[in-house]
Amino acid sequence: MSQALSEEQFYAGLQHLPRPQYPFPDFIHPDFQQQREEYYAWIDQEYTFHSKAAREKHKQHHLTDIAARGCPFLKDIRELRPLANYAANGAMMDDYFDRCSHDEMNVVKNRIMDLLTGEDIKEPADNGILHQFWMLRQDAVKCGMPERLYAKYIAAIRNVLVGYADERVYYRTNTPPPLPIYLIIRLHTSGVLPFCKYVAMQKDYRELPDDILEHPHILRIHDLCSLLIGMHNDFISLPKELHREGDTMNIVKVIQHEQKLSVDEAYMEALKLHDSCLGEFVLLHEHLPPFGVLQNMVYNYVQDLGIMVAGVYAWHTNDVSRYVSGGYVDGEFVSSRDQ
Repeated sequence: MSQALSEEQFYAGLQHLPRPQYPFPDFIHPDFQQQREEYYAWIDQEYTFHSKAAREKHKQHHLTDIAARGCPFLKDIRELRPLANYAANGAMMDDYFDRCSHDEMNVVKNRIMDLLTGEDIKEPADNGILHQFWMLRQDAVKCGMPERLYAKYIAAIRNVLVGYADERVYYRTNTPPPLPIYLIIRLHTSGVLPFCKYVAMQKDYRELPDDILEHPHILRIHDLCSLLIGMHNDFISLPKELHREGDTMNIVKVIQHEQKLSVDEAYMEALKLHDSCLGEFVLLHEHLPPFGVLQNMVYNYVQDLGIMVAGVYAWHTNDVSRYVSGGYVDGEFVSSRDQ
């Protein structure tokens, strides 16, 4: 970036690029404001290891709205809490550990999974990230989440954490990965696959048996949702990630590096890939396998996966604090490799 170009001018210079459009309606959970208030309290009580500046920025990001928009048909706030916890705590954790190594992230992953699986049932003594993941499990029990759905949910969270560790390799070398590697990692680090599993908590979808929820056709739709949201997140965060070294896990930067294109050209190529995934989603929705008496329920379930995609995008586009000049939270974790 030219040193003569201000940060504000740099951000404004990408505003002419087209943005994704989705053929799904946009909703928000009626308890979103109550969930926000609980989120503010989490930050004040649990995130004291963050600087005050970081905590105040996180409050402005309204990260629990991602859950409220992604799963707007959950019965009540009790059912919303385990998803809002993951959405907010996971995002803030990702910000905090931005500078950690692959091995350090793996240690964190293992500790979190012990808490989520119940391998470690002891409540963490200190407030913070680990305590919030412990609370996630308690809230899932309180809202009556079926064990089989919870198992799918935390298995997907585990893979998000694996992705967080794997992308650190590219962050630390300030190198964009090859496109196939990006797609593997971003499939999980978009954070969407746990959402896809949680959509089954809405309406009557928990009645869908495992042979439907784990059907290859449905799992491909889950993957498409994850890639769609991962890419549209990359489009929105592009100005930030072009402006900072180390933010290499972005579809536009990957294509720009691999094909030696300008930023605008790489963006348009990335948008083509996004729109191809969207077209595939629509096609798979309209051509579901035969599911017998549950056919209409499966069709509606996939429709609500589309609403999830549109809802998360609405959070991104309504946000005026996280992906703007100076709005992001720098990682405050001090890696042992930096000492």
